[in-house]
Amino acid sequence: MVVSEPGPGLPWYSRVVYVDDQVIYVYTSGMQKAEPRTVWMAQNEGPEFWDERTWWAQRHQKWFKASLNTLGQLYNQSEGFHIIQMKYGCDLREDNVIQGFYQDSYDGRDFLTFDKETMTLVAADIGAQITKRRWDAEVFDNQQWKRYLEERCIPWLRSSLEYGKETLQRKVRPTAKVSDRSSHDGLSTLSCTVSGFYPRDITVTWLKNGESRQQVTYSEGILPNGDGTYQTWVTMEIDPKIKAHYSCHVEHESLLEPLSISWEPNNNLIPIVAGVITAVVLMGVIIGVVVWKKKHPGRKRDGYAVAQAHDQGSSGSDVSAKA
Repeated sequence: MVVSEPGPGLPWYSRVVYVDDQVIYVYTSGMQKAEPRTVWMAQNEGPEFWDERTWWAQRHQKWFKASLNTLGQLYNQSEGFHIIQMKYGCDLREDNVIQGFYQDSYDGRDFLTFDKETMTLVAADIGAQITKRRWDAEVFDNQQWKRYLEERCIPWLRSSLEYGKETLQRKVRPTAKVSDRSSHDGLSTLSCTVSGFYPRDITVTWLKNGESRQQVTYSEGILPNGDGTYQTWVTMEIDPKIKAHYSCHVEHESLLEPLSISWEPNNNLIPIVAGVITAVVLMGVIIGVVVWKKKHPGRKRDGYAVAQAHDQGSSGSDVSAKA
């Protein structure tokens, strides 16, 4: 990524490399060298590996700077904040199918995408077509991209997966709970909160009488926890007057079978009802004590007197105990 106007915490060029959701190394124009961000990468790759990553990053750094000026002229932009972002890499699926990708954008809009099957670039707009025609003529560069994706990226990905398998290939089961709150116009909002899971991919769905209600649910997406796991929540509005069975359905690769949590509409009333019953019983005991005292006023008995209602301290407790 390169920006025209760097600032605090935003270098004019930065390169961040991931394996799955783990940042494994970083290079910025301020650092001028590639540095590992995981212990398992630092322990398993030597100086030669990091020198090579630094060389490639510095090469891209020069190319990006020139490209930013070129695109500014192409779109007739002489000043202001502008940004080029590029992402490329490879995917290794569980069925061993290999996929590669390359895409760049300018000011947040798609610019060029490389189709490795036809070894051509796909332009997103008229401005990108000018760059596409120039790059398509440089067959060597396109073939180089294809070789990188298929011959270099996948072997390196396999090595990284082996280095970090305790982190990357771990499976942590999610926990789920459901709750409800009053909404507008007499409706209720059901919420299913799922947390503590890894890997990131998960499916959370509200069911009504066993049927998915995906089209009427809302989610803020999947967010990271501080311990490296993830959390998400899915909400849905219902009319509580309509009798139906609602449940939260969770699918995750750590689960042998989907997790299902049912919503019970009156669960949140149980503590309140129990509290009311306890208060009523306690009030009945107090009234009974007061009535008993009125019927049996304090009197002398073997040198001491039974305490009156206005007495305090341990003697008051004695009366309660005898009652």
